[in-house]
Amino acid sequence: MTTALPKPAGLYRANIRPAQILVWTLLLIGGLIMITPLLFMFSTSLKTAGQVYDLRVIPAAPTLENYAKVLLDGRFMRWFLNSSLVAVTVTLSNVFFDSLVGYTLAKFEFRGRYLIFLAILSTLMIPTEMLVIPWYLMSSQLGWLDSYWGIMFPGMMTAFGTFLMKQFFDTIPNDFLEAARIDGLNEFQIWWKVAMPLVTPALSALAIFTFLGNWTAFFWPLIVTTSKELYTLPVGLSSFAVEQSIQWELIMTGAAIATLPTLIVFLVLQRYIVRGVMLAGLKG
Repeated sequence: MTTALPKPAGLYRANIRPAQILVWTLLLIGGLIMITPLLFMFSTSLKTAGQVYDLRVIPAAPTLENYAKVLLDGRFMRWFLNSSLVAVTVTLSNVFFDSLVGYTLAKFEFRGRYLIFLAILSTLMIPTEMLVIPWYLMSSQLGWLDSYWGIMFPGMMTAFGTFLMKQFFDTIPNDFLEAARIDGLNEFQIWWKVAMPLVTPALSALAIFTFLGNWTAFFWPLIVTTSKELYTLPVGLSSFAVEQSIQWELIMTGAAIATLPTLIVFLVLQRYIVRGVMLAGLKG
């Protein structure tokens, strides 16, 4: 039996090309540029009022007093709960309705199916700013202004989610569905028990994107709400910034707390994001 000899170190260095070094360097610089504002945000949240304009990333005397002040502020916690309610409710609604419509368009043959799908896709080309006035008029006529439902209804179902789910449902073999029908399952049971488990990556990606989008939504909640009790976190922080215009350490603390849920969701579920987007691109 012969023992493989170790390769000279020069061979390993030869595998590293100048182009790779350039790409890694650019990625490192881009990553530092993107993460620097976050570092200063968390750094400022640990500073006292007198240290705010000190540009050191690590404060000389870090303190958690700012977090205690913000968390004990009843307004901030109310805004946090409002954002949680809106983001979770809209996410669940998207996962349910988008997948149901996507399954219907993918697995049922009926007249006008492709026209309906094209009509749904065409809405992706309409900027959100153009829809604000119709949304507002609808909310005013139905009495939804300054209410939770008024904040949530525009995002309860999305064209992107419908398109994403249809693309995944198209890949499910019809033989699986026929076998379920032979076993006596109705169409809703087939969708729920057979089709849904097979598109878990798409469901996960859709849920993550929807949650993050609604957690950080600012424009529409700002327009539709007038009472501070119904403010979501981004809208509340904007008013908090006006009221506390010179207390930057409190503003950065509120922003840091608002950012933590999104960071946790991304770090825990990033593999589903990558897998869902990759598969959606391949199947598109």
